[in-house]
Amino acid sequence: MKKKLKTIPKFQSEAAERLFWESHDSTEYLDWSQAQNMRFPNVKPSTQAISLRLPLSLLEKIKVEANRRDVPYQSLIKVWLGEKAEPFSSVAPRRRARPNGRHSRSTVS
Repeated sequence: MKKKLKTIPKFQSEAAERLFWESHDSTEYLDWSQAQNMRFPNVKPSTQAISLRLPLSLLEKIKVEANRRDVPYQSLIKVWLGEKAEPFSSVAPRRRARPNGRHSRSTVS
């Protein structure tokens, strides 16, 4: 027998909705067994500017390769970082040894 779900209230703002969900269990409002994976191909991932210090010789090598490929060097760096990071996206978090010799699950290595 399915349990009766509560009605999700209308929210005045995103902040009000955030406060609501911080203190309420979504399983009382949604039947997660009916959830489906969705793809949003037109949504651009958010980005954040970072400062990265590189040895000048490395930066010059990257710029030469980017010029050879006729792409901006920052774009080439992003592609290379994405390719290098891809294997980590499907791997379980690595176990890191604690000082007492036991292991803990960690997403940071």
